[in-house]
Amino acid sequence: MTQDLNSLARALYDTTDRLLKHRPDLAPWRPEIGFQPRLPDADLATLALMQALLGHTSEARWLRHARTHLSERFPYLPQQSGYNKRLRKAAGLIQTLIRHLATDTSAWTDDVWVVDSTPVECARSRETVKRSDLAGWAAYGYCASHSRFFWGLRLHLVCTPGGLPITYALTSAKADERTTLAGMFGADPGLVAQRPGQTLIADKNYYGRDFERALAEAGLHLLRPARKGEPPRAGAHLLRPLRQVIESINQTFKGQLDLERHGGRTPGGVIARVLQRILALTAAIWHNDRTGQPVLRSLTAYDH
Repeated sequence: MTQDLNSLARALYDTTDRLLKHRPDLAPWRPEIGFQPRLPDADLATLALMQALLGHTSEARWLRHARTHLSERFPYLPQQSGYNKRLRKAAGLIQTLIRHLATDTSAWTDDVWVVDSTPVECARSRETVKRSDLAGWAAYGYCASHSRFFWGLRLHLVCTPGGLPITYALTSAKADERTTLAGMFGADPGLVAQRPGQTLIADKNYYGRDFERALAEAGLHLLRPARKGEPPRAGAHLLRPLRQVIESINQTFKGQLDLERHGGRTPGGVIARVLQRILALTAAIWHNDRTGQPVLRSLTAYDH
């Protein structure tokens, strides 16, 4: 484990431990009488972070690696099934931790956001689709960026141009992007209310008179390319370089954090694995910001 990853893991553990002491209600519910977990929740979050950054898509292989190389740091590790159950139950804690870390960065106050969605493929063969526990949530969708159909979900992400996740949602591949974005802001009204005049950069799928009016009433200025038949829109010269920024952020999830190799087979499993990767990106940006690194979204110091 590199010195940078060790420093990040220690910082995350200390932050999670302090958060849980201040907010014990964030810990997964457990009966007052009974066995207490031998692996603390702060250690669980640290393990989840390190697994995502080191590219271990198999939980069983990750735990074997951790037992061999990280036994001093984690003297006790559960079996694969226990680790999986703990991660799924800790989803609420990880979501709160993501927001806690994000608000502790200088990038949190950026007055520009970018929004996009990216596929989270969950199956390829027809037989797998027919027997999947994700049926009813996952669906067939189309990815215009790669000109392909897929079966699965979509990760909708609002982030800063530097890649810091602001808010996110995991939906069916067929979910409307505009409806999803409105739902994301509706579920967290304070996020937009505290930022009058925020600029939101999107692609041409985020269109519609009523949709844009609702964003404007909320204090958001939408910047997007003109659709076919529309007159030129203001700020069009800014969109081409920023479109590359959005694609680059998605590629960080897919190329470095293996988003499409998540391995989840149930709704809870997919949610846990996606949150694991959002935590990894947020924590890396948070640590880079704290240590004065020139590129906040760089993961290369942590992924080997």
